[in-house]
Amino acid sequence: MTLLVRFLVLWGINVLALIVVDWMFDSVTIGRWGSLLLGAFVLTIGNTILKPILAILTLPLIIVTFGLAYFALNVLMLALAEWVAPDFSISGFWTYVGAAIVVWLVNVTVGWLLDRARG
Repeated sequence: MTLLVRFLVLWGINVLALIVVDWMFDSVTIGRWGSLLLGAFVLTIGNTILKPILAILTLPLIIVTFGLAYFALNVLMLALAEWVAPDFSISGFWTYVGAAIVVWLVNVTVGWLLDRARG
């Protein structure tokens, strides 16, 4: 799979993940399609480029906290997407936590389904 196709698939998965998050949580509001697409784009870029760099830089903290700091990076990537995209709002700490878990679950589930479909 080429790099561009892989990126577009990841972007699509993150669009789906944000749709599910918006549907599940009352304290998450995502405006129209533009906000959704931009938020998913930022989330995809953050997870693909920024998160691995931050994970390497914070590796001792990730080890000491038994991976809890890595989960905090997931929440941080979601907060970055919310900060950049207009009409995208997440209210409350526990909503961030729940939304990060849902985004992770959607990514893992769809990734697993795509791997099985590919053979």
